[in-house]
Amino acid sequence: METGLKKMILQARNVTMVFPGTTALDDVTMEFESGKVNALVGKNGSGKSTLVKAINGSQPPTSGEILLDGEILRLETPTAAFDHGIMTVYQELSLVPGLTVAENILIGRYALKGGFINWKKTYAEAEKLLNSMGIDISPKQLVQNLSMWQCQMVEIAKAMSGNPKVILLDEPTSALAQHETQMLFSLVRELKKKDVIIIYITHRLQELWEIADNCAVLRDGKYAGKIEMESSTHKDLLDLMFGDVKIKTRSEDVVARQEKAMSVRGLTYEPAFRNVSFELKRGEVLGIAGMLGSGRTELLKAIFGTGDLHGGQIEIEGKVYRKTDPVRMKKAGLGLTPEDRKTEGLVQIHPVGYNLTNASLKRISSGVFMNAKAYIGSCMRQVNDLSIKITGVEVPVSSLSGGNQQKVVIGNWLNTVPRIMLFDEPSRGIDVGAKQQIFEIIWQLSREGISSVVVSSELEELLEICHRILIMRLGEIVQEVDPAGLEIDQLYSLCMGGSYS
Repeated sequence: METGLKKMILQARNVTMVFPGTTALDDVTMEFESGKVNALVGKNGSGKSTLVKAINGSQPPTSGEILLDGEILRLETPTAAFDHGIMTVYQELSLVPGLTVAENILIGRYALKGGFINWKKTYAEAEKLLNSMGIDISPKQLVQNLSMWQCQMVEIAKAMSGNPKVILLDEPTSALAQHETQMLFSLVRELKKKDVIIIYITHRLQELWEIADNCAVLRDGKYAGKIEMESSTHKDLLDLMFGDVKIKTRSEDVVARQEKAMSVRGLTYEPAFRNVSFELKRGEVLGIAGMLGSGRTELLKAIFGTGDLHGGQIEIEGKVYRKTDPVRMKKAGLGLTPEDRKTEGLVQIHPVGYNLTNASLKRISSGVFMNAKAYIGSCMRQVNDLSIKITGVEVPVSSLSGGNQQKVVIGNWLNTVPRIMLFDEPSRGIDVGAKQQIFEIIWQLSREGISSVVVSSELEELLEICHRILIMRLGEIVQEVDPAGLEIDQLYSLCMGGSYS
């Protein structure tokens, strides 16, 4: 849609970024135009994050230039980028929970009167900005009381309060359910009407055809090309990103056995969920589909024992559990990869080896002393079996890509020799290639007779990897479906309360 505003161009010209032992960006030249949603994608390690840092001043390039409307910018600090009108909205929100929406939006720039904050004017300015962006949130509401998508909206409003010329949206939908994503898309479409250059970074490739006008691709630190979304297919994009990556589907040898691995009866944990019942077969990959707030994550955590159950029971290999805790459920053969791997699944400052053996210390220790041979054996078994790319087990886990970090979380629990794995958002924030590797790990566990329960916001993944899918809505299991022959729009409809014929 043409707005009549003058088009602005942000350009990276011959940008190269060299770090010890690696070239993260190699002579990259690309441009982004105002009035459009310019997507930027690339697998982990492609140089995508490094280019963002070059644009927002976090890491000046080794060589090359960033230009805005033909003017060469000297972006040696984030402050310099801010002064040139370049704002970044990161995946990890930077809001202060204990402050109001208005305070967060205008922090450090409050309206003053006589040396004191003019709260009436501050709230009025914030409300005017929110209204102009079509955001229906009270400026006086505390951020800690907002939902995740509302926080994301406020974060964008905060960036827009500085009248930016460029706004970078880094994985803005990674923690949002489908209906919340649609609300965010409405806001992004409003931004298109303003004289702003929007750079949209995401791993959720399927949403690009809905929100992006074009998509620039980085591959192995080089500019691979750009496609116009309207005239391109998924294959066009994947070919640019990966070339020879094949999208795998569940093979015929990945089958569920007849034996029962776990039975859940009447499980209740108010207010998150109630009266949940299902059975899990040995070697089965069972999906749980639902929108954010349906209770799916809380269900996995409750099964693993992170909260006291209010009712119901879990039966594993003939033993009934009416009370659960992580120690007891680990002994019962369960493992859980949490939704937030960075804060719940890993200790970021510790090395890969520690994170691979944290859940199995008793297995590799003699009394209070760790058995060095058993430690190295446990680490290297998972490094090799899961194809974790590292230079050594003593490197910090924080230095790994998202996909490799996720494999470390999985490897940590596989070292406990589990019989049932609970996967909560196993592919969040990782690229297509890494996702395929995670799926293959789940299928291999199935071949070995290990059962899996998988929760994913990207419902098409459940259709791809699962034997059965349970539909969870408003804290209850409302339906069971066979993924064979089920279309993605039908699954979304079921999760939102609709039906399919």
